[in-house]
Amino acid sequence: MMNDIAAAAPVLAVFASDKGPGDAERASLMSQTGTYFARRGASIICLVEKGVIPVPLITAARAAGGTVQLIADASIVLPSALAGVAMEVIAEPAERIGRVAQLADALVALPGSLASVSNLFGVWTAARALGRNCPVVMLNRHKAYEVMRGYAADVLSPGLPGHDRVVQFADSVEDLWSRVSRLVER
Repeated sequence: MMNDIAAAAPVLAVFASDKGPGDAERASLMSQTGTYFARRGASIICLVEKGVIPVPLITAARAAGGTVQLIADASIVLPSALAGVAMEVIAEPAERIGRVAQLADALVALPGSLASVSNLFGVWTAARALGRNCPVVMLNRHKAYEVMRGYAADVLSPGLPGHDRVVQFADSVEDLWSRVSRLVER
């Protein structure tokens, strides 16, 4: 698949947020993920809206030599630390989600907010509507996605043949990469 970021590297849409209540470790997980993915050649795409920008993920990926592209709403103003990051501004929410669905080879969810999970499933649905089978891998750190794991086993398994090849759960950043890299066909 050819895309706007890089032809040889998998493009991973990473959904992460450090807004709202939750695990204080989220920023550290974003940094670890950004570094780990970039060092393995992945390009990262992020949907940034309503002031939510996963700065630790983006800065770590760039510091490790990685490529990051942002799909943003018009309200986003990048901090000076993110100067030079490629950003495509799209006014309509459905078009932003559709754009990420067009670009991503796989979707990655880090523990975050309800907004990031909502965007993840919006992009996954849009990708399926485009006929794209983007696998989803969720970092289940501190059981952040345990409810989704149960949902996948109870609801997706009878209705989505091969769901285990489409939706997976990882316990560490290393496991996250291992699962994503196996699922993305190159």
